[in-house]
Amino acid sequence: MSYTHTERVRFGDLDAMRHLNNVVFLRYFETARIAYLRAIVPGHDPANPEADAFGLIFAECHINYRSPVLFDEEVAVKCSIGAVKRSSFRVEFEMRVGTRLAAEGYGVLVGFDYGAQQAAQLPDALRETLEVEAGVSTAGASSSSD
Repeated sequence: MSYTHTERVRFGDLDAMRHLNNVVFLRYFETARIAYLRAIVPGHDPANPEADAFGLIFAECHINYRSPVLFDEEVAVKCSIGAVKRSSFRVEFEMRVGTRLAAEGYGVLVGFDYGAQQAAQLPDALRETLEVEAGVSTAGASSSSD
């Protein structure tokens, strides 16, 4: 995994069973995913995508919960770029407390044209950056279609 973000479990993050609430796992992934994308694509501004007329829409999320997370534990959220396609890509993640796997999964982000209000092809520069981050050779390769 290419990027690690840490979160400390707050009391308000717990559910009635005193475990990290399922929704909060997704919040932790969201925070890590945005920080990771901003690190590899410095111009990425998820709070103001209309400025460029192009942004990314979070279209899908898959998560496997592996073990409970408790109050005051530190969760390391590790992210990497997975499959990169013409108009979408995957951000894969795992969450660990020390060496214990707490959750793993991925999210799919889709390019979005805010002017036309529809899905759009990823700009070449963005796709190339993502492919490099994913460890995919871009020399002479064509990207797969969605």
